[in-house]
Amino acid sequence: MSKPVTSGLVAYVNARLLDPATGLDAKGALLIQGETIADVGPGLFQGGVPSGIEVVDCQGLCLAPGLVDMRVQVREPGEEHKETLKSAGEAAVAGGVTSMVCLPNTDPIMDEVATVEFVARRARKNGLAKIYPYAAATKKLEGRELSEMGFLKEAGALAFTDGIKAIADAQTMRRALSYAATFDALIVQHPEDPSLAGSGVMNAGERATRMGLSGIPVEAEIIMLERDMRLVAMTGGRYHAAHVSTAEGIDVIRRAKAKGLPVTCDTAPPYFALNELEVHNYRTFAKLSPPLRSEADRQAVIAGLADGTIDAIASDHAPQDEDAKRQTFAAAEFGGIGLETLLAATIGLVQTGALALLPALGLLTCGPADILALPAGRLKMGAAADLVVFDPDRGWQVDPAKFKSKSKNSPFDGRPMQGVVLRTVVDGRTVHRV
Repeated sequence: MSKPVTSGLVAYVNARLLDPATGLDAKGALLIQGETIADVGPGLFQGGVPSGIEVVDCQGLCLAPGLVDMRVQVREPGEEHKETLKSAGEAAVAGGVTSMVCLPNTDPIMDEVATVEFVARRARKNGLAKIYPYAAATKKLEGRELSEMGFLKEAGALAFTDGIKAIADAQTMRRALSYAATFDALIVQHPEDPSLAGSGVMNAGERATRMGLSGIPVEAEIIMLERDMRLVAMTGGRYHAAHVSTAEGIDVIRRAKAKGLPVTCDTAPPYFALNELEVHNYRTFAKLSPPLRSEADRQAVIAGLADGTIDAIASDHAPQDEDAKRQTFAAAEFGGIGLETLLAATIGLVQTGALALLPALGLLTCGPADILALPAGRLKMGAAADLVVFDPDRGWQVDPAKFKSKSKNSPFDGRPMQGVVLRTVVDGRTVHRV
């Protein structure tokens, strides 16, 4: 790379440009002016880069929009020993994530304007990945009284969710969908019937029985989704199902989409890369919510990604400290970190032939951005210069001790992966570089 110059112009040359939104996959260049993309395309700088422009040679590697992660728990305010806005931002950019949306289950809960504004303000000061807040759908996440969605949306809330809790009461969900529809707001559901999930700690079935662990049946997800589709049809409200994990649950969403209902969904890497066998030896890093499912369910998640039923892949980043995981399996907290493995785990789908690289990246960029109406996830003139340069073929082994996240509870601990983030750019600034 040349020495910095004063023009405010930076040219990324000799890149494999990947823009899932337009289908662009070609060798070319991209020009940044200040915080935005000034030009991009396969024909750019064919005659050479003019003097006075800083040059970054991508050496034929992939240049794509920065990833948009629509499901992250940052733990601040309230549980800063597990993660902070700063450490989550550092983990995000190390994983190529330039925009992320955080759940409202902080302390205090993000059910008031002041808390939503606090997170947005603190995130801006960090100068790392852009952090956007969800707001609570119900006050105190108790599933009874609706939050003040209109005011919270004005304060910057992208959508409304009770986070890791389902909106379990049908009347409350009906009201939430109806109320949100008046603001064209989105309701994000954790689709798990709590009365069926009960005190379960892993996927119900033969393995849970053999291990003497209480199970969470797939019906907990399926029944909640079936009920919610009825309520969406009744109200016309926009609905998003988070981290879908079951074959039949995905079928429910597939049928709803065929009917034209305003429904979207995402999944997370553990549900297409791992299955319930990871719980061997009572390994608490594999205790996730929803639980890791059967191999048949894992294959169904991959099929749902391939046929477009699943609209996005999110990290479902849920940091837990050592004390929370160093317990018996039944007593350990749910959750795994995922920001720094999000891209590589998704590239795994490309390596196995389940997806081509461009549509796989779409699930991490323009897909989630479109669901949340975020101006992100695209390589286009005038857009924010949020970029990732990565080598899809370079291998590495997951070692959470080297991660930027404060917590180390990765379900992929020790696994080999391919795909290394070499540079992350936010608003034209390089914020991570290998």
